[in-house]
Amino acid sequence: MKKIGSFVFAIIGLGITATAQESEKYDRREKFTVGLRVGANLSNVWDSEGEDFDADPKLGFAGGVFVGIPIGRYIGVQPEVLFSQKGFQASGTLLGTSYSYRKTTNWIDIPIQFQLKPLPFLTILVGPQISFRVSERNEYTFGSNSTAQEEQFDNDNIRKNMLGVATGFDINIYHVVVSGRACWDFQSNRGDGTSSTPRYRNQFVQLTVGFKL
Repeated sequence: MKKIGSFVFAIIGLGITATAQESEKYDRREKFTVGLRVGANLSNVWDSEGEDFDADPKLGFAGGVFVGIPIGRYIGVQPEVLFSQKGFQASGTLLGTSYSYRKTTNWIDIPIQFQLKPLPFLTILVGPQISFRVSERNEYTFGSNSTAQEEQFDNDNIRKNMLGVATGFDINIYHVVVSGRACWDFQSNRGDGTSSTPRYRNQFVQLTVGFKL
């Protein structure tokens, strides 16, 4: 019995040693990395203000490049450049008239995130994000003046860049990275405040899969 017990403990010890060696082999926390990731945003708005303004979430594409810059074993910086589709669907009343509204906006998001790397397979991230609006598409149904209202909203004084915050995690599986993010804009869409569009700030959650060198 004692020999069997010694054999079992020896096998467990070998297994733990092999796992530790394998983890150390793929521990890239102190290495400079670069990669690509693609996935989807589920976006909506917060801090909205309008006449009976109710928004529903909208699905969009997300993808781009990222760089991991280590500052020692457990911390680092991770800047990214991403193409990011955001938007929302809304309905309500504006100036006494019922409307439905579907907005799709295309952005270049540049988060600069602080990395906390407690384990080889886990990276926790948080940092500021600046976003630059590339284009947008608006679809309206607004009483009998849908076309005129759509032109007014398309030409309205909407902010072309946003400052916000991004936070989330990366799960590192060898060269594969599964990433989750949550992001909020600090600035509203109204530019200098003269816009007649209902006020809102973008928010979204993001899930992507990537590959890093």
